[in-house]
Amino acid sequence: MKEEIYPIAIEDKMKDAYLNYSLSVIIGRALPDVRDGLKPVHRRILFAAKELGLLHNRPHKKSARLVGEVLGKFHPHGDSAVYEAMVRMAQHFNQRYQLIDGQGNYGSIDGDSAAAMRYTETKLTEIAEALLDNIDEETVNFIDNFDGSLQEPEVLPSKIPNLLVNGSSGIAVGMSTSIPPHNLGEVIDASIHLLDYPNARLDTIIKNHLPGPDFPTGAMIVGDDGIKSAYENGKGKITLRAKSKIEKEGRHKNLIITEIPYQVNKAKLIEEIAGLVNKGKISEVSDLRDESAKKGIRIVIELKSNADPELILNRLYKYTSLQNNFRINLLALNDKKPVVMGLLEILEHFLDFRKEVIRNHTKYNLNKSENRYHILEGLKRAIDELDIVIQVIRNSQSKQEAREKLMDELNISEKQAQSILEMQLQRLVGMEFEKLEAERKDLEEKIKYYKNILNNEEELNSVLRDELKDIKKRFSDKRRTEIISDDSKAEITKDDLIKEKNAVLSLSYRGIIKRNEEYKNLREAKNDYLISTVEGSSLDQLLFFSNQGEVYNLQVHDIDEHHGLATGDNLSKYLQIPIKENIISLNILAKEESDSKNEYYTFVTESGLIKRSTADEYRTNYSHIRAIKLDNDQLINVEKTDAEQDLFVVSKNGYIIRFSGNSFSTTGRNTLGSKAINLSKNDKTIYFNTYSPDDYLISISEDGRANKIKLSNFKAQKRNGKGIRIFSNTNYKLAGAVKAAKNDKLLIAAKNGEINEINVNDVPETSPGGNMYKVTQELEFEKIVAVEKIIEV
Repeated sequence: MKEEIYPIAIEDKMKDAYLNYSLSVIIGRALPDVRDGLKPVHRRILFAAKELGLLHNRPHKKSARLVGEVLGKFHPHGDSAVYEAMVRMAQHFNQRYQLIDGQGNYGSIDGDSAAAMRYTETKLTEIAEALLDNIDEETVNFIDNFDGSLQEPEVLPSKIPNLLVNGSSGIAVGMSTSIPPHNLGEVIDASIHLLDYPNARLDTIIKNHLPGPDFPTGAMIVGDDGIKSAYENGKGKITLRAKSKIEKEGRHKNLIITEIPYQVNKAKLIEEIAGLVNKGKISEVSDLRDESAKKGIRIVIELKSNADPELILNRLYKYTSLQNNFRINLLALNDKKPVVMGLLEILEHFLDFRKEVIRNHTKYNLNKSENRYHILEGLKRAIDELDIVIQVIRNSQSKQEAREKLMDELNISEKQAQSILEMQLQRLVGMEFEKLEAERKDLEEKIKYYKNILNNEEELNSVLRDELKDIKKRFSDKRRTEIISDDSKAEITKDDLIKEKNAVLSLSYRGIIKRNEEYKNLREAKNDYLISTVEGSSLDQLLFFSNQGEVYNLQVHDIDEHHGLATGDNLSKYLQIPIKENIISLNILAKEESDSKNEYYTFVTESGLIKRSTADEYRTNYSHIRAIKLDNDQLINVEKTDAEQDLFVVSKNGYIIRFSGNSFSTTGRNTLGSKAINLSKNDKTIYFNTYSPDDYLISISEDGRANKIKLSNFKAQKRNGKGIRIFSNTNYKLAGAVKAAKNDKLLIAAKNGEINEINVNDVPETSPGGNMYKVTQELEFEKIVAVEKIIEV
């Protein structure tokens, strides 16, 4: 032959070769068939085991015998691939319903490998035989094996919805499948419901029959949104969590892990827990041991006497494989094409397949019965005309002549004539004749029954329904995996990792913040003073309001807890605040919204605007948000208030106005305020607080003069008035004002940074519009720039 060379683009050749390769991997190796739920290697292992006679009620045989049978006849790949697939079908922690009954070392949940195939033995389980039932009775198509010397089944006639029951996982080219195992009884109940109600809704099946996957290792599924998504669209994600219990041992409590998530290596899991303990992430553990045995898993985590088991468990869920995610991708081959299917579609394909298998099996039985009936009809005719039969046989010179004469004399077929010639003389006995007649009548009933199945859809469905019920009765067991439908419990938040306890926080004039459990342990640093304290829970939220209208957010437990003489940390450790921005108010917001109901934050700006918003407006996960809309203005203070109490505002030029809180409306977070005080051209507000009649207003001027006036002396006015004069001399400018009691102490800060304190008792008391007096002769400040009430603990 003349050699011819045809040019071809390498990209076209590569594309063609890669497509052929990927198709081979997808169909011939990596993906299961929707009908029997098996990949080719698993199907060949089961079929070869049946051919070898390795049935569940017979003795085991060496695994190497079965592996060799599979390799030599059906699966021309590596022996390790076949053996590993066979081992997995025998592992109770991997298969929800084992298809191989293994004897010997078949590996462990700790990741130990199985012994070599020459040491282990194998045979089919009873449930595996249900996948192979009637395979020799023309129920499924057979195809050539790899060398054309033998035939193998294209698919097994599985009576079990194995794709869902045992699940499957595999990586093909450009796609992968991840199908979780399910409870056999639940899958069959769902199949029967769909058989009875072809238009059944998915929600009904999930609610009444098939709530979700059921893993061989038990554990829990937390949340059902991922299940619904997977069953509807074929894709979803579920959260698996270990099961545990708490056991008391004297003063101590032990955390016992009894079930772990699917496909988690127990030995590695224990290493993960030990690693957390060694790194100090979990410090309350005194011992860790594995007490697992044949009865089941038992990991003992011995806790110290002060440990909180729930808190420890949440940390283990967060940082170890005690909780993990399982991705669901219901991808399988349908008519040799990879398709992502929903639950209803998978069940429909299985039911359609089983109907086809039942039809094929019925046709096989009908044909067999009709052939036998035809023979019996000939034998009956021969017995009725026995004299003719004897005469024909005596007078014939050969079998062929006798067969042809019988066909002519009795008007029968060749098969019937042949069966007459092969009939034994004992069949002429009366009892034998009665048996033949009984068999003939029985066959008449069977033929009628088989035809009814083939011609009546309802009868076919009835056969399938009875078959499914029988499988459920034989193999169904209890659900192992608990499903918690609340999806909010699936995510372990930071709050779940923190022990809830009382928290007292202080902020000093120089920006030092400290957290403790009690007020008595709060201390300021040298040459510093506490100016703000709040109390709540370690799970609450801290809000830092700035003069630029921002609110910075921290969780209370984010602040390090300090004990004894420790003074705390600089606020800059926790918050990145711009240089020109100052924190003017520290507040605490309860974790639960119900606890902050009817609470408000009220804001006052330098220009005299006031605004109130609900506390929950500031509940956020962001590091900071806008607290108020400002227009060339800045905040002077933020106070937690109700919606009705009286408020007062003080200006730099020495005016105060008191008005009712219900004189303005509550608005949203990012809004401007209403006018609180009508300021003159060169004036601005410097202080704002809630009115309390027994407290005093202490006013301090920039040059160190002061007075105190009981707040009850300032009568309520309408909002947006000019207010009342605090002191008579119009030349004084206030450095600051505070609300305080008689025995309180005040911090006075000078422009040069020097700070000092004075007692409220030392400040002269006057009436509104009275004089201002030098507070103390010892003050040698430059211009005073700030006044704060000192918190004493």
